[in-house]
Amino acid sequence: MILSMLKGIEYQTLEILTIEGAAAIVFYFTVYSFIGWLLENSYSYFTTREFLKENFLFGPFKPMYGFAPVLLVYLILPETHWAIVVLLCLLIPTAVEYVSGALLQKLFHKQWWDYADTPIQLHGHICLPFSICCGVLSLICIKWVHPGMVFIYGVLGPYWAWIWSAVGLYFLADLVLAIRKHSLQDLIQEEPTNPIQ
Repeated sequence: MILSMLKGIEYQTLEILTIEGAAAIVFYFTVYSFIGWLLENSYSYFTTREFLKENFLFGPFKPMYGFAPVLLVYLILPETHWAIVVLLCLLIPTAVEYVSGALLQKLFHKQWWDYADTPIQLHGHICLPFSICCGVLSLICIKWVHPGMVFIYGVLGPYWAWIWSAVGLYFLADLVLAIRKHSLQDLIQEEPTNPIQ
């Protein structure tokens, strides 16, 4: 099983090194990041009655939700055993969420989400209940959503070929501006206040 997965990774790696492969990755990343933004804000609305939850980026995208499905799509092959599929659908999103949370906290001294009060959690970045939810959503994505996305990409591919690089540049600009914004906020918070004399 592991050998076939490694062969699949080797094949997929060759595929993504082409212009067409990079365009497909940007497409899937964009769509899934937007769907993730909708999911998180919908959950926020149902739990806090506020739709627009604070976002690291300026645009309506949650990169964690883009990275996890793209990794899963390129790691899971049609012949991958179902037990490996379930395991990957649980581990990949959990790892992406943990690394994202730890990096954001380390670099910007802020936690955008905190599971500290949730049972079976790790440093507030991940917890078992949400990992299981993400695992189920990942299975749904791999089994039913992504085949539809492949079809949509097949239809939109000729048009996407014209704009995908601009979308990639948009994400890069959004990331740079977000890093600048959050770094400046960090500096402002650390700046000592001078008492009035």
